[in-house]
Amino acid sequence: MLPWNPHHVRRSVAAVLLAVAVALVPATTARADDAPSRGWNDYSCKPSTAHPRPVVLVHGTFGNAVDNWLGLAPYLVARGYCVYSLDYGRLPGVPFFHGLGPIEKSAGELDAFVDKVLAATGAAEADLVGHSQGGMMPRHYLKFLGGAAEVNALVGIAPDNHGTTLGGLTALLPYFPGAEDLLTTATPALADQIAGSAFLNRLNAGGDTVPGVRYTVLATRYDQVVTPYRSGFLEGPNVRNVLLQDLCPVDLSEHLAIGLFDRIAFHEVANALDPANARPTTCAAAFS
Repeated sequence: MLPWNPHHVRRSVAAVLLAVAVALVPATTARADDAPSRGWNDYSCKPSTAHPRPVVLVHGTFGNAVDNWLGLAPYLVARGYCVYSLDYGRLPGVPFFHGLGPIEKSAGELDAFVDKVLAATGAAEADLVGHSQGGMMPRHYLKFLGGAAEVNALVGIAPDNHGTTLGGLTALLPYFPGAEDLLTTATPALADQIAGSAFLNRLNAGGDTVPGVRYTVLATRYDQVVTPYRSGFLEGPNVRNVLLQDLCPVDLSEHLAIGLFDRIAFHEVANALDPANARPTTCAAAFS
């Protein structure tokens, strides 16, 4: 019998989850406007007294408004939230995979989408939940585009708030002349997310947060994309940084699984959206 290796287990679990996601793709390639049949992006939804703010879900790099949220969106709808999601950062000639355009421009698209959601629901503010780039990009909207007046809370699931080395691979770029310029031209969002980029330096200058917004960051120690995983954590008032393994040590989710399937993360998202009624998150939350 082979010795138990948690690294191999994590890879196996991730492979199974990714296979499930791939199997679902053919049935879910519709645009987000088709999502009312799945319970979200229903512009007739009116926020309740219990949940007075609509929730806007912001996908990550290479994600889209439907497939990124096949787990979390129904989870929140079932708990009484009006839930919406958008496609952003689309590049010409690149279908289905989004979040690739310049992040500043994507933040402007988010701004317009939140305005649309607030107008439809009559709410004064929204709550944002984003995965990966989708947990970091909204901070540009909050800081530079007036989003703090329209947003109550931002929940980042494995966000790359201070950039990433992508496991150290990006450190090789200077050794390949022209590679970084090609990266910037072909997929600007990837270049913007490299630790030390001009975009991130501007975003984080003067502090990570803005007044009036509550921030929650959910991270996993097994993140292989946002490296090191603690680079996602924020500093400042009204910030709560959460490592999932502190809540459930056997949670093996990596970067994709934490946003797509992880019920421990989902439970913490619900707590962050309604802190007055938060319930302790334990391993049992995966079955609740």
